[in-house]
Order: sequence, then structure tokens, then C-alpha cells
Amino acid sequence: MDVVNQLVATGQFTIIKQPLGFMKILQWIFAIFAFSTCGSYSGMFKMSVECKNRSESDLSIEVEFEYPFRLHQVYFDAPTCKGENPERLFLIGDYSSSAGFFVTVGVFSFLYSMAALSVYVFILEKYREGCKGAQIDFVVTCVFTFFWLVASSAWAKGLSDVKASTDPDKVLLLIEACDEPENRCREVHDPVVSGLNTSVAFGFLNLILWGGDLWFVFKETGWLAAFGGTYAPSQEKAPAPESFGQDGYGQEGYAQQGDAYAGTQGGYQPDYGQGGYTEGGGDYQQGGYEQQPTSYANQM
Repeated sequence: MDVVNQLVATGQFTIIKQPLGFMKILQWIFAIFAFSTCGSYSGMFKMSVECKNRSESDLSIEVEFEYPFRLHQVYFDAPTCKGENPERLFLIGDYSSSAGFFVTVGVFSFLYSMAALSVYVFILEKYREGCKGAQIDFVVTCVFTFFWLVASSAWAKGLSDVKASTDPDKVLLLIEACDEPENRCREVHDPVVSGLNTSVAFGFLNLILWGGDLWFVFKETGWLAAFGGTYAPSQEKAPAPESFGQDGYGQEGYAQQGDAYAGTQGGYQPDYGQGGYTEGGGDYQQGGYEQQPTSYANQM
């Protein structure tokens, strides 16, 4: 045990202590529980048919069934209570599709978890290089999460149908001798389906594990950093330069341009000052240019 702890505490085996690796271990273990409890199941129930003529009775009719639950192929012999040979009867239902799909998802989950855990331990650098490995891992994890949802739901419905088809009270209705009031039919032993109930529970537990692992794998893809970055729309207007309003179109720059414009005229440059108009004298002064009134005398 000390050797294992040293391996885990040093080197790349530390990934096992992290959620990314620890979740894969749980998925690997519970996938085994899921497909083994369903795929290895074998059950049996007993019935008894007591005829009016005791010599024709059969007090121990055993019916065995197992995975993949093709019940329409399971048969048993029951007495007719009429002095004839026993009749052969078949159970009703074929639930191999839901059971087989559930086991298939469990087996492939087991294989992928083992492969992914090997990648985490031995080539973690390549897994994180360029985030390509993590992105593929995220997509596959999404697929298995969906498959576990479908497989567990389908198998839960299939299991309820299996229970109904293997209920001894309902199977007795298939025997014609049980329709006669003088004959006595009853169940002796119900099938034990606790293992199948456990398989459904493990199926939904795997759904939770794979769904919860999506977050830990998603953090390795690099998409979280991309989503958290600042996005600037391409049509956003660029801000005005700092020189706008200072050099070209400010007061100083405009004044300079005005002076330059005035200097290029070379002619009349009026100066509009406040002292240009005097009420008392009637003189008009405009910034240095003084206009004197001209008197005109009538000379004869």
C-alpha cells in the first residue's frame, strides 16, 4: 500500500488525486457495476397447478429467464387437467433491445474511462497540448452522458415490463386449466429482481458522474478563457485622437490657420475693435482704420 501511495504522490500519478482523474476512476468502477448487474442476471419463478385429479397436477412448475430477456423464447409445460399431455406455453415480450443497449453503453464507458485514465497518467502533456485532446474528450463525454440518459431510461422502462411479464400471477392466466374453478393454481416463488433494480440505479449514477465530469473536462479545453475574454465588435467606431480639438480644430490651431489665411490675402485686413464707434464724434474707427467724414461744399 505504501508503494501505491508513493506512486500516486509523485510524478504524473498525481492526476488521480485531481477531479479530472478521480472522476474517470469512478466512471470506470460504476460502469462495471452497471453492465455486470444487468448482463449477468438469471432469474426463476415457480408456480403450481393442482388439478381435480391429483395425478395430473404439477405443483412445481419452474420458469427460468435471463439476460437479454427475450421472454417470448422462454417456455414451460403446464398440465391441462383433462388427461392429456401437458401444453407448452411461452412468456410474452422481448426486451433485449433496451437491456442490450444498456449493457453496451456500460461496456464502452468502461473501455473509454480506462483509455482516458491511461492518457491522463502517461501522456498528459500531449493531452493538454493545443487543447485538442481535451476538446475531443469533452465531446466524447457529452456523447456518453446522453447515452447514459437514454440507456438508463429505456432500461428502467424495460425492467418494469420484465417484472410484469414474469409475475407468476399474470403467467397463471396463460394456463387454460386455471380457468376451471375446480382446479387450484397459485404462485410458489416470485423472481428475485433486486440485481436488476441495482443495475438501473447504477445506470442513473453513471449519468450523474458523466454529467458532472463535463465541467472538469470543459476547463481543460481552453474555451473557458475564450469565453471570458473581452470581445470588441468589428463595427465599433474608433475613439477620436487626442490631437483632435487641439492642433487642427482647436482655438489655437484655428487661430493659427486664420492668421495664415489672412497673411496670404495681402490686402485688406479689417480689425473690428470695440473702440471703433464713437457716438459723440460720429467717427467710425475699426481697429486702426479711421474713416473721416467728408464735407462737400456747393461751389457755384
